[in-house]
Amino acid sequence: MIRVGLTGGIGAGKSTVAATFAERGGYLIDADKIAREVVAVGSDGLRQLVEAFGADILAADGSLDRPALAAKAFSDDEQRQKLNSITHPLIGARTQELLDAAGADAIVVQDIPLLVENHSAPFFHIVVIVGADAELRVHRLTTSRGLDEQDARARIAAQATDEQRRAVADAWLDNSSTPDRLAEAAARLWDERLVPLEAGVRLGVPATPVAALVSQDPNPASLGTRLTNRLWALCGANATAVEVISSEPVTRLRVTARAGAEPELEQALPPGGFVATAPGEYASADPGRPAVVTIGD
Repeated sequence: MIRVGLTGGIGAGKSTVAATFAERGGYLIDADKIAREVVAVGSDGLRQLVEAFGADILAADGSLDRPALAAKAFSDDEQRQKLNSITHPLIGARTQELLDAAGADAIVVQDIPLLVENHSAPFFHIVVIVGADAELRVHRLTTSRGLDEQDARARIAAQATDEQRRAVADAWLDNSSTPDRLAEAAARLWDERLVPLEAGVRLGVPATPVAALVSQDPNPASLGTRLTNRLWALCGANATAVEVISSEPVTRLRVTARAGAEPELEQALPPGGFVATAPGEYASADPGRPAVVTIGD
């Protein structure tokens, strides 16, 4: 199983990519859908919100009145933390339930609008970002979703910048053209990169780098940082250091193991996308992100 983090700014066209991946067999986990589900009518989450914020956050039909909740929950940091302490564990638990139900050969696509803002990119095998020019996104939001221009610009400004997204992106799907063109690009990414990555992880086979995919890296300068952060996410407290040794032609990294923790690292790296090629050496299973990792002490 591999986990694909999918995100993009409002109006960029992320839903088209999510639908394309799902059509090709992706196991889709929609963060927004889960966030609504855990506070649906009759849920424990809604009960907890009413206890914390009062019954006046309910609409006439008993459902959550989101504007009423927002008026209370975002009035200060303490109220915001109270909201997060209720919803975040519920969302996390439901997400984990869905992950546990995925098949061993699944390509799990986690559609997360705030993936960049929440700093969760390192926890995915690959991060796919859908991008489009801000002015084009404003046009889409005002013509297709009915937002006024000021609201559309405010929503875009409140999210991560394209620069911040490129810093964590392993693949960038440009949506400056038509939905059909975007769907075609997403399908190619699925076939040429995501399917081989999943097979490599599941079978323990390192990738043969594909030059065309490598050249499409959205931000080659950030590759070392992305790989370093991914390794920290996999290794955690079992490592004392992760460093880039060289970057040409293949990025090489060294993980320094905590005393006695080499077995834990050897178990963590293969399912995380770095498969064993020799004792203490691991290679990326991603044909678009070649890397070699060694474990030392």
